[in-house]
Amino acid sequence: MKNEKQFLRKEIMAKLDNIEKPQYEHFSYLIAKNLYQDSYWKESKTIGITISKQSEVDTYQIIRKAWEEGKQIVIPKCLPKLREMVFRTFCQFDQLECVYSGLFEPIEAETEEVSKSDIDLLIIPGLAFTEKGFRLGFGGGYYDRYLTEYKGRTVSLAFHPQIVSDLPIEYHDMPVNKIITPSKVLSVND
Repeated sequence: MKNEKQFLRKEIMAKLDNIEKPQYEHFSYLIAKNLYQDSYWKESKTIGITISKQSEVDTYQIIRKAWEEGKQIVIPKCLPKLREMVFRTFCQFDQLECVYSGLFEPIEAETEEVSKSDIDLLIIPGLAFTEKGFRLGFGGGYYDRYLTEYKGRTVSLAFHPQIVSDLPIEYHDMPVNKIITPSKVLSVND
């Protein structure tokens, strides 16, 4: 199963890397627009989201929109020794530091930890998704562990090549409630 997941990760990454910049910007915009119209977004006051990297749906515009609407943004801080993560408040982009693998995370001295119960909506990253809400992550298992006791709503943002018919599912995999693409919102476990 591990080899199958690694192969799928490479395959999806290659497809994402082939999206040209104008298409990437347009599709990210359409996904964000669909997110803003969704009830999960409208009803949420505190939103957990990652800082996007190359070839992931652009989250910078989503974060700015949340701030404009008076929503609180919290972003993950990984704790590699524990293989866990926590979410911390995030109010401005200069509260970020570059950690391993080019990931940006909150500077601990400038942000505060927020408990799971205070997060209304968690926007969960991934490489591939089934229409039933299962996801193939990046391989660290941080979100799988975090979601075990998370009771809020979950959404993933995906370009069309990221929606696949089948994924290797393990017992601990937790499906998201909705997947938002440029053309539609898939309500899977709403």
